[in-house]
Parts: sequence; C-alpha cells; structure tokens
Amino acid sequence: MTDTTSDPQVGTVVAERQVHLTRDALVRYAGASGDFNPIHYRDDVAASVGLPGVLAHGMLTMGLAVQSVSEWLGDRGWVTSYGVRFTRPVVVDPADGADVGVVAKVATLDEQGRPLRIDLTVTAAGQTVLGKAQVTVAFH
Repeated sequence: MTDTTSDPQVGTVVAERQVHLTRDALVRYAGASGDFNPIHYRDDVAASVGLPGVLAHGMLTMGLAVQSVSEWLGDRGWVTSYGVRFTRPVVVDPADGADVGVVAKVATLDEQGRPLRIDLTVTAAGQTVLGKAQVTVAFH
C-alpha cells in the first residue's frame, strides 16, 4: 500500500479490500469466539426469528473491517480506538457466501499532518453494513 503518512489529505483512501465469507468461515469463527448462536449457521433458526438468512457475526464483520487499517499501519503505528454501529446484517448464502467490501479513508489529521482518524465504509450486497465506523490511530 501507499505510504500516505508523508503527505496525506483528508479523503485519501489508505486501504481497500474485499473479503469473501463462507458458511465454513462462520463456523470457524463461532469456534474461535465461543458465539454459537445458531442464527450464524442454521437457516431454519434464522428464518424462525424472522431473519433473511444466516448472518455473519457482527464482531467478525467489525474485525475484518479494521484489519485493513492495521495492515496499512504495519509497524508504523497502532489503533487507539475503534467504534461502529451495526446498521445491516451480512447475510451469508449457503452456496455463494457473501462479499464484504471495505474502503478506509483519512477523515482527520493530527497536529503533525498525519492521519488521526480513519473512516471505514463497509458494504455487503450493495448496502452499508457498518455505520459510523471510525478508527483512531497513532504513529511512533
């Protein structure tokens, strides 16, 4: 990725990524996180509570999104805070899975002109799935 810490501008894209989620990935995440809510792996349970299908874990979606910023920072800095609003679920089709897109842009600069806040646009199926996704970063 480009080193946007040398002369960044508000609005500069610092990272972009597409992540393909499968039902297998949801089951693995459930095992790692301990979140075995069946709406994350069983269509019948998801339908019985009025959901459009099996949903990706919100924390999985949140983690995938901030990973793009962490990778961009590398060993130059770190994430100091991160917050989102869950606005829409990510429905993971049993055959096709789901694609989650992330675009990370500089929102504000610190006193030295380095990126301070990064805003994330996170989408799936053409809709924003995380609102007010904001990452505050610091540099060495």
